[in-house]
Amino acid sequence: MKTSEFLQTLQANQEKSLLFQYMPNQLVGANYHITEVKNIMVESVDCGARSDSWNETVIQLWESPSEIGKTEYMTAYKALAILKKVDRMRAMDQEAEVKFEYGNALFHTAQLFVNDFEIKGSNLIVNLAVTKTDCKAKEDCGIPETVSSESASAACLPGSGCC
Repeated sequence: MKTSEFLQTLQANQEKSLLFQYMPNQLVGANYHITEVKNIMVESVDCGARSDSWNETVIQLWESPSEIGKTEYMTAYKALAILKKVDRMRAMDQEAEVKFEYGNALFHTAQLFVNDFEIKGSNLIVNLAVTKTDCKAKEDCGIPETVSSESASAACLPGSGCC
């Protein structure tokens, strides 16, 4: 989901409580805060020696230990106000992919992308998912577009000219 799409979703649902589902039936606690917004420029070189660059917006979610047991979630209105303030201070690339950085004692810290969102009663639920890694130079490595992870691993062995 692009940053602009996320902001539009918040704008359209300001009165809703904003919940984040990081795994099936697992929600970020109501004690979460938006602790950091990162405007990231990624410059990369893939295993086929091709360079690429893109921007990302990474919103960090943190559960406050002093608010364990809190039951009221942040509203989309409040989250939108925070993000608008950030945008005034450090303009966000509206076309950048938005990701959420989150972790807790039972879930390793990760950058999660927005899979989709849903409205359930008075809640706006943002469904997050883990980004899978992938070989971006499949044609250089001789890996078909639809391939099992075992055959991709075998194709990228040392000395194979790939990866």
